[in-house]
Amino acid sequence: MPAALIPRAATGRPRVEGRRVINGMVYKIRTGISWRDLPERYGRGRRCTFVSAATRSTGSSPGPCRRPKPGRTRPGTSPGWSGSTPPSSAPTSTPPPPAEKGGRHRPDEPDDHVLGRSRGGLTAKVHLACDGKGRPLAILLTPGPRHDSICAHLLLERIRVPRPGPGRPRCRPDQVITDKAHSSRGFRAYLRKRGIAHTIPEKKDQRRHRLRRGCHGGRPPGSDREAYRRRNMIERCFNRLRGFRGIAIRYEKTATSCEAAVALAPFLLWARSV
Repeated sequence: MPAALIPRAATGRPRVEGRRVINGMVYKIRTGISWRDLPERYGRGRRCTFVSAATRSTGSSPGPCRRPKPGRTRPGTSPGWSGSTPPSSAPTSTPPPPAEKGGRHRPDEPDDHVLGRSRGGLTAKVHLACDGKGRPLAILLTPGPRHDSICAHLLLERIRVPRPGPGRPRCRPDQVITDKAHSSRGFRAYLRKRGIAHTIPEKKDQRRHRLRRGCHGGRPPGSDREAYRRRNMIERCFNRLRGFRGIAIRYEKTATSCEAAVALAPFLLWARSV
């Protein structure tokens, strides 16, 4: 199985055993150490670095998100099979990398390297959608100050669940459970357009504006308290991901390397649940 996930070079020395390389990549994101400090039992750190870069270039891990419109705040969503999607901010321990020689940039690397300056300094935000059992379904990496409601529909569109038999992957959850950060008319209209049931509490200011308008304010949006209790699954999922030091604190300089590390941890969570 590990050999099928790692690209094979056309020329050069025979590569190290695939399981050793993957274990080295997992050890790196688990502890947050640098590649040069990788224990010898996992092979040379340079080899694991090359495999990690080659895996990103061949599409074995998702690329970084494209820049949505700027905003400022925080989200929370839950697609149900059911699922959920609040974000988690990760401080960075390294400054953004300088431009490459000659002013050239990789085509899959954003200019801002998915870093944003907030009160705590440079930060990146991980948006996550999980199922009703707390298993990740889709991830999205954005700069720290980016508002969650802007990225919610982009995250839901990344969900792809293969069917056991023939047919297209399933991309529409039964229900979305999220917090008040996504309580906007635009996001509710997006969910209704796709035919997705949702449980989103109404903000206090939105309730006041609706009541002030009287009969023109419309009916209050429905919110099921019992269904909303299941939103704790997304918080549990984030707690498990924060067990990886390389995810709780961003040590990678580039966005492609950071999202590749964030994409590897959900594979481990799924492997534990099956």
